[in-house]
Amino acid sequence: MAPPRTSRPAPLLAWIDARNGVAGDMLLGALADAGVPLTVMQDAIDAVMPATVRLSHTAVQRAGLRAAKVNVEVLVDDLPHRDWTVIRAMLQDSALRPAVKGNALAVFEALAHAEARAHGIEVETVHFHEVGAWDSIADVVGVCAGLGDLGVERIVAGPVGVGSGSIRTAHGEIPIPVPAVLELSRGWQVLTSGRGELATPTGMALVTTLADLEPTLPECTVTTVGIGAGSRDDPGRPNVVRIVLGAYDTAPSVADEAWVLETNIDDLDPRLWPGVLTALMDGGADDAWLSPILMKKGRPAHTLHVLAGGEALPHLRDLVFELVPTLGVREYPVAKRMLERYWQPVSVGEAEVRIKIGHRDGRITTATPEFSDVLAAAEAVDRPVRDVLAAANAAAVAAGLVQGKLATGPS
Repeated sequence: MAPPRTSRPAPLLAWIDARNGVAGDMLLGALADAGVPLTVMQDAIDAVMPATVRLSHTAVQRAGLRAAKVNVEVLVDDLPHRDWTVIRAMLQDSALRPAVKGNALAVFEALAHAEARAHGIEVETVHFHEVGAWDSIADVVGVCAGLGDLGVERIVAGPVGVGSGSIRTAHGEIPIPVPAVLELSRGWQVLTSGRGELATPTGMALVTTLADLEPTLPECTVTTVGIGAGSRDDPGRPNVVRIVLGAYDTAPSVADEAWVLETNIDDLDPRLWPGVLTALMDGGADDAWLSPILMKKGRPAHTLHVLAGGEALPHLRDLVFELVPTLGVREYPVAKRMLERYWQPVSVGEAEVRIKIGHRDGRITTATPEFSDVLAAAEAVDRPVRDVLAAANAAAVAAGLVQGKLATGPS
């Protein structure tokens, strides 16, 4: 008997709006403005480096907008350059909560790899210079602790404004975005309007490590908006980061009960395997596949796996015994969780190919041409299969059937 359903509050997401740039202290300000107590971030920082920095909070204006400014005051004179191994040890040996510690380590590891690629050196020898200063360590730890305190289940962020021009650093005058920011931008959408350095390596690492790219505010019920300010006040461009908190409906997938049948085979002519898999799929299996294995006495073999619903189990078990030379079958239940999906047709020349679309939270997660349609279309238009597949993918992109777009259902 299924357990009774219990109601629970809708989960929270945090969307980071960094179109005007991002830095660690700006994120600290946005979190403080969103309701994270300054003591939460201060206590986390003290767990890594006690009595080293002190946070304070003031209300400011940036290009006419209200914002919160968190100041990071360094209490010690010693600000040595730190390498990645030292910072990693500091974080690992701290009393931070595991989730906060893991996120902080991930952010600094991303920074280390970005600096290593930018300078062509081994990651273990990276010296962080500006990034490794005490206040930047405080930014990373404070932001990770603040996001954890909000209790969000999903962190997403939009495009990041990175600026333009050049800046003087410990390595001399270098172009903007600086090399580390550019490395951290791989796979992320960036905006280059605005003069000067709008995104720091610390800010970029926090966003691209902790969040998933979501160009626009996801559908949600907005509950809180936090606005954090940078140090400059540029007329005409608010130097702020916004964090929007919202409750959202997960509806992530459709749950179903299923079974897996397995058996190890080392004496079947390999030419027969395609027919075996086809017969199992035609017989009602949800999926059927092979895994290469090495059996006793060093014999190469395959494990046959069959995924099936409970009603199809007896028939598929009989099929396995009929199709392959085995003396036994393993069976175990699994929880199968599927994304909702639909098919959207696109035109490839005079033929039509369906695009299989999986979606979650109202957004497309996968969009793939149905390969049987590709084969039929290739035969119909007398073109190579790979050309038709490429054309179908291009048609899907042109129709807006790409990851992150709204899932509208079949038209």
